[in-house]
Amino acid sequence: MNTKLTLNLNKEIIQGAKDYAKEHNISLSFLVENYLQKIISDYKIEAASKGSIVNELSGIIKLDLDANHRDDHIDYLTEKYK
Repeated sequence: MNTKLTLNLNKEIIQGAKDYAKEHNISLSFLVENYLQKIISDYKIEAASKGSIVNELSGIIKLDLDANHRDDHIDYLTEKYK
């Protein structure tokens, strides 16, 4: 069931959104509805994973992207079990 919604937005934002919708051959209503659906979907996923230990620990270690971690690990194990 569709319901009418009235929004007050900056005139330039509205025009930009209309131009985008026209260029992509979609309605402004479709554009807004899908954007809101994406926000809701992301929020539900975030809320479901909140408190996860993996989520809490993600990003706390910064690795050197140029480093060869496999060789470093082999060197560590070689030294450990000499």
